[in-house]
Amino acid sequence: MLALVGGDELNPGNEPQDEALVAGARPGPAYVIATAAARGRPDLAVKHATRWFAGLGLEVEELPLRSRSDAASEEIAERARGAGLFYILGGDPGLVVDMLEGTSTWTAIAAAWRAGAALGGSSAGAMALGQWTLIRGGRWPQHDTRRYKPALGIVPNVAVIPHFNTFGTRWVDSAGLARPEVAVLLALDERTAAVWSSEGWRALGAGTVTVFSDGGEPRVFRPGERIEGLPEPA
Repeated sequence: MLALVGGDELNPGNEPQDEALVAGARPGPAYVIATAAARGRPDLAVKHATRWFAGLGLEVEELPLRSRSDAASEEIAERARGAGLFYILGGDPGLVVDMLEGTSTWTAIAAAWRAGAALGGSSAGAMALGQWTLIRGGRWPQHDTRRYKPALGIVPNVAVIPHFNTFGTRWVDSAGLARPEVAVLLALDERTAAVWSSEGWRALGAGTVTVFSDGGEPRVFRPGERIEGLPEPA
């Protein structure tokens, strides 16, 4: 089970995808990861997540990955190997990749997911799970310009645009112009997810999922619909 969420996580409207993640988890601890919020208030993000998932019947705790040294810790990696669920919270789009890529803990998280743990990410957390994340490409007034940065690669050939029903739509032009030839842009409304299971991709949540690929017209998928045009997770 994999869920890529468009932001505004841990709030009403996210129940369909988060309930799917809870149902798809294997036995073991459930962890939230606040890496993307490490430069803000990760403690508040974790507290919010704990309350939210408790309301869905799941007890979660933080897997403390607030620095590169945390991610290199063999003790933290060992905890990750036995997990049943991971949820990567939102924040800085580049920070998750910078802190986790190539570390023993990220290797353990990816292995646990491939062995049956559920994995979710919202906003910056979802972006990090694609082949590329999109980071700021310029200063004011070009603050909406995006450029591609290699990410964690769970979903090959994909870059996620979150918050598509609010400010994310302003990223499309620059992301489209800079797009690698094989890239698929996955645009997610807030409180909306592209969810992968044994049945393939489907849209869940409060809004819509939009797929931009091959220079053609974008395809829009509504809650409950199967999503076409997305590669299988690696």
